Amino acid sequence: MVVSIGRQLMGYYRDGRLVKSYVISTSLRPPSNVKNSLGTPRGLHEIAERVGAGAPPGIVFKARVNTGQHFSELAADEQAKNLITTRILWLRGLEPGVNAGTNAAGESVDTYDRYVYIHGTNHEEKIGTPASSGCVQMRNLDIIELYDEVRVGDLVWIED
Repeated sequence: MVVSIGRQLMGYYRDGRLVKSYVISTSLRPPSNVKNSLGTPRGLHEIAERVGAGAPPGIVFKARVNTGQHFSELAADEQAKNLITTRILWLRGLEPGVNAGTNAAGESVDTYDRYVYIHGTNHEEKIGTPASSGCVQMRNLDIIELYDEVRVGDLVWIED
């Protein structure tokens, strides 16, 4: 997969051929690999874990656990938040010092430890514009489609 922060698009490739392109949302903040920056991390990643198989579209996850509630069932103040819905593809950085471990300044740049995911959202109307806190957000039906195609270890390149 290739995520373009600048274009707010993600391409899914199989055997070097583009299979499907998805409109996404990345961070409201500038791209960054540093912990607590809330920026979408750049570089080479892999899918470390897949969470949510079989969950209905719009189901909310907290700490990667299915809450059993659709986002529409939550109070208005909860619905206003950027929720993690439907499926989670948890990313692990593969470049030590860039998006894994710490950088030369000793700052944590570990994508996995930052809990950066590709996931569904309760704010599909914002897809196509920067809207997240660092994750790659997708429409709920799109993340189901992608989730069914990808496996742990599949590569994800995130670029400006």
